[in-house]
Amino acid sequence: MTSDRDGRLTVTLCRDLREFSALAAEWDALHRRCPTATPFQSHAWLHSWWLSYGVPGRLRIVLARRGERLVGAAPLMLAHRPMPLLVPMGGAISDFFDILVDGACTHDAVAALERGLDRAAVHTVIDLREVRPDASAQLLFALWPGARSRLTDSTCMELPALPITALIERMPGARGQRVRAKLRKTDAAGIECRAVTGHRVAAAVDTLLRLHALQWRGRGVNAEHLRPRFRAHLVRSTRRMVRDGEASLREFLLDGEVVAADLSLRSALLTGGYLYGADPRLRERKVDVSSMLLREVAEQAAGTGSSALSLLRGSEPYKNHWAPVAVVNQRLLLARSVLEPLLRLRESQVVVRDRAAETVKTRFPAARDWRGRLSGLPSSGLLAMGRN
Repeated sequence: MTSDRDGRLTVTLCRDLREFSALAAEWDALHRRCPTATPFQSHAWLHSWWLSYGVPGRLRIVLARRGERLVGAAPLMLAHRPMPLLVPMGGAISDFFDILVDGACTHDAVAALERGLDRAAVHTVIDLREVRPDASAQLLFALWPGARSRLTDSTCMELPALPITALIERMPGARGQRVRAKLRKTDAAGIECRAVTGHRVAAAVDTLLRLHALQWRGRGVNAEHLRPRFRAHLVRSTRRMVRDGEASLREFLLDGEVVAADLSLRSALLTGGYLYGADPRLRERKVDVSSMLLREVAEQAAGTGSSALSLLRGSEPYKNHWAPVAVVNQRLLLARSVLEPLLRLRESQVVVRDRAAETVKTRFPAARDWRGRLSGLPSSGLLAMGRN
């Protein structure tokens, strides 16, 4: 434990799952007070992720308190390959990483977390993936006194949090008319949308995953989405997040049958869909699934006060139809000054790997990219229509 100069802030390192579990209420309160928090920093998401993917003994969460009040948290874990690293909890199935800091004492909280991370990373490099340009982790990077490096990561696409009618008005005239026509066809087909809550969440997640696998059959589905551990994580996290107003699970019915389902997540910063599934027969009915889903997520974003409707990772051409803004995530590497050679080695590993992946995608368009998706197919995105 460390304290700041005036003795008011204390910093501790949580390495025990039971301790992290007990933090739920105050973690959630801090998540709500952090203006840069995304849904992937909620306690429900991270705790559930750890139960599915965590390795015993690897938990490393730096906590900062002012008195009894939790004012900062950096949810990390220890990795041993390809070298000793502190990396974000949440892994590849989480689209953004950030630290949590209380908006009422941002500078003090970041400074406290910096001290705690310096102590936690005595022999390791801190490797923070998918950090938004406006994330609180950027303040940590600016304050870090040791070695550091900033690299680019995934490109994300974002829209303003507006109702679908306002989003259509932002589009060129002919394109907007086509979207309106597609939505009219959806309405004419008689598709109904209903929200799922309470005891029905687990069954609805199973339906979503079944439809997700069906829609991507033969087209390079993300294998992780078919694994029991992912299903278990999604059920646990969704049940809590729906209850707490941090997620919405919807089913779309045609003639009483569920033909599509989607899960959207939200925080004060952003809203959007995480995963969806749709029966391929909808295409035969001329139903445009992407516009149908976007309408529901956009209405949710506009109604809950989020500042952005994010399409998440990937800059596929179909996303550009909605005139989004590109937001490039960053990768932040931090280490003590004495470990700068190790940080530079990690930096070179990342650069070489990324260049190799880009070369493969350029020369062999049908080859899989490093996330295991087929190039040319939609990649992940906070809009469910983009995630495979």
